[in-house]
Amino acid sequence: MSSELLAYLAAALAWIALIAYAVLGGADFGGGIWDLLASGPRRERQRQAIASAIGPVWEANNVWIIFVIVVTWTAFPYVYSTVSTALFVPISLAVVGMVLRGAAFGFRAHIPASVSIGRAWGLVFSATSVITPFFLGTVAGALSSGNIHFHNGQVIANFWTTWTTPFALTCGAFALGLCSVLAATYLTVEAQTANDTALVRDFRIRAIISGAVTAAIGALAALLAALQAPILWAGLIGKALPLSLGAVLIGLATAGSLILGMYRTARLLVVGEAVCILAAWAVGLAPYLVVPDLTITNAATSPITLAYLLGSSVVGLAIILPSLLFLLSVFKGNNPMAANEISEFYETGEETESERAQSEPVKAKQAGRLNDAGALDTGTPHDPHDPHDPHDTDERPARSINGVGSSLRQPSHATALADVSVPAEQTGLDKAYTAVEQWLEPPARRMGVMIGLAVAYQVGRTLWQRARRVMLRRRVRQKIAR
Repeated sequence: MSSELLAYLAAALAWIALIAYAVLGGADFGGGIWDLLASGPRRERQRQAIASAIGPVWEANNVWIIFVIVVTWTAFPYVYSTVSTALFVPISLAVVGMVLRGAAFGFRAHIPASVSIGRAWGLVFSATSVITPFFLGTVAGALSSGNIHFHNGQVIANFWTTWTTPFALTCGAFALGLCSVLAATYLTVEAQTANDTALVRDFRIRAIISGAVTAAIGALAALLAALQAPILWAGLIGKALPLSLGAVLIGLATAGSLILGMYRTARLLVVGEAVCILAAWAVGLAPYLVVPDLTITNAATSPITLAYLLGSSVVGLAIILPSLLFLLSVFKGNNPMAANEISEFYETGEETESERAQSEPVKAKQAGRLNDAGALDTGTPHDPHDPHDPHDTDERPARSINGVGSSLRQPSHATALADVSVPAEQTGLDKAYTAVEQWLEPPARRMGVMIGLAVAYQVGRTLWQRARRVMLRRRVRQKIAR
């Protein structure tokens, strides 16, 4: 094969993986958006349905974005370095959102919804589900605008205005809308499978409304593209026109299928709509990867590296695709017992039946209803002179330590609980720690501090790396000048 053909095959491979991430992972982000916007008397049932749909597969869907990154830095290293340098702010914010979203989803699954920290983690999950696709959309808009330049190994771009143009921000809003449409359409099928007609109606209305809003945002993005991304606009109305028209027609067919109650057909159509949108963007930009300096051919690595990449990708996909299909067949099937457990947890905010059975002996022990042998206390009268009485609250002599008779006495269970509540004398450091802990007591404030520290760390780390590179270049120039 020629080097040009290998480069185009590598670009197509990365784009197919990006489409897979948008269709699968984008629906997960959309689920978080609807979790944030859940309302009405069935809002907890809506959130439970979203968690049940996302839970088994959300981590597996992230494999596609990792695959895109690996293919990009292997096949197009100049593109990878340019994007990660010029757009490090929105990319860092998107990565922070991904990390916090995954952690919040995991923590929330094990905390009752009635607990304040559980609600806080739910808010973090919903908010980061909005943040990540929005910033990824701004990255796509920035790459199409022509404001990022690459000359002689140097990236020339403004780190803030590049991704905050009206066109880039509109692309971010369009990405949010597309994720919400995908999720709402998928959830109609999930609710129909569960025979929950009320939720089917809720998600159908959301799918239709979000589809109309997304179409309006897409029209605005197209108008702005004519002004701020002329190369993309020329491609959309030229060589990519069939795909652009296909996306519009399939979107109308999706809305019609939802209105007629053909939810499985609507799910297939909305996938086709997303594929046409992303394919139209790729064809419209071709041969550019970063407008206007980096193309598929001039940014590609050596042909031997491309050949090895394509060969290993074929082998890897032959293993990954059957595994993902098996995952979906196992975890997306009907499981009434699991559904009942999840429903009880999310709707009541209490322990499920199995958790109550496991924790009952512990609670009984703490309440003093079990004796030391683990048997239920039958209410035997308390004998204050009986040293073996479990209700004895008097202190009893302890065994000697190291062979020396000790005057230490071992407190009973009740005395120990009473002693715990007595605060010990605190040092200055302990008082400072206690003050900070009390200040961080509100869950919202605690989450805000965590997000701020994570963002500050990512931005500070990137700025420090850039400063070091600048110093190294300056030293090199000084040595060359001498």
